[in-house]
Amino acid sequence: MFKKALCQSHLSRTLLVLLALLTVTGCGKNAAGPVTAPIPVKVVVVNMFEIGEDEGDTAGEFQLWKERQQLSQRFAFPQSHHDLFLNPETGVLGMVTGMGTNKSASAVMALGLDPRFDLSKAYWLVAGISGFDPADASIGSAAWAEWLVDGDLMHEIDSRELPEDWSTGIFPLFSKGPYPEKRPPNLGEVFRINGDLTEWAYQLTKDTELGDDATIAENRQAFTDFPNAQRKPFVLKGDNLAGMTFWHGDYLNRWANRWVDYWTEGQGRFVSSAMEDTGTAQSLLYLDRAGRADYDRLMVLRTASNFTVPHPGMTAAESLLSEGEDYAGLQLSLESAYRVGSRVVDTLVEGWETYRDQMPYAVEAVQGE
Repeated sequence: MFKKALCQSHLSRTLLVLLALLTVTGCGKNAAGPVTAPIPVKVVVVNMFEIGEDEGDTAGEFQLWKERQQLSQRFAFPQSHHDLFLNPETGVLGMVTGMGTNKSASAVMALGLDPRFDLSKAYWLVAGISGFDPADASIGSAAWAEWLVDGDLMHEIDSRELPEDWSTGIFPLFSKGPYPEKRPPNLGEVFRINGDLTEWAYQLTKDTELGDDATIAENRQAFTDFPNAQRKPFVLKGDNLAGMTFWHGDYLNRWANRWVDYWTEGQGRFVSSAMEDTGTAQSLLYLDRAGRADYDRLMVLRTASNFTVPHPGMTAAESLLSEGEDYAGLQLSLESAYRVGSRVVDTLVEGWETYRDQMPYAVEAVQGE
């Protein structure tokens, strides 16, 4: 009796595994259709969230991409946050990872291991909103990052319990206090992506005309101590701090600048604060090792929906609570992400016969000789 039950248990587990494989490989009831060979993908657009429906209502990060890039072919993706959408004519694939490094890492890993797609030549474009340091840019601006720094892997002591000679209670793992001269081993605190590709994307898009908003234009004039915050939205290069905690305020903004400077050994500059990009980079690094993706083809574009410090005349608490769930610059920043990011995507697709096997910056270097 026990042996029979055990066999039935093994059979049930086997059937479950087979059903899962059928779903992933395109044979399940929710699949986009039978797949005989992996679909070659040219560009993966990585968004982090959507609001409501994917089309026809208030836009989140994904909606403009889905509509304007005509991502019409749906692929069930039950092993992650959100289904995948492909334009079968252009080879552009859109994904929504969910918010936070845990979801971005797991979603990118799940896609990278999905047998329905050939991602060996794919470029990856992260396109999302974030908080910006007003010292660097204005609401609606777009920043290309080369350095991605993690804001979670650390020791922390509450500021009310700091030793008198400590400048902060936040300091690296496996260290004896704030900012030791000898950096501890990198456990995922910092990722450097392909600087040549980042520079190429920046040069391609730096003169992109970004939208503006009358209310935001009026409000930015109050940032008299921050000339860059008073500018119309523009494209720049600047690096990203990724952390699961939505932090805000002058003191934490100073920490963010120093933390990025520390882990990049002075080569990076904090501009944008978000939650996911180190998770995306970590998974792509592992997928690269496995021959499933090319880490050197990752690009990260963040646009400013809000600032990381209070508006003049407001406390950090007042500023955070006023912006917490309804960023004044949300729609402007989403439009900027698409205008800037789509120039890169369209250029890669149009020149795919060349860019499939050669990086665009390498092609331009040869043409310039």
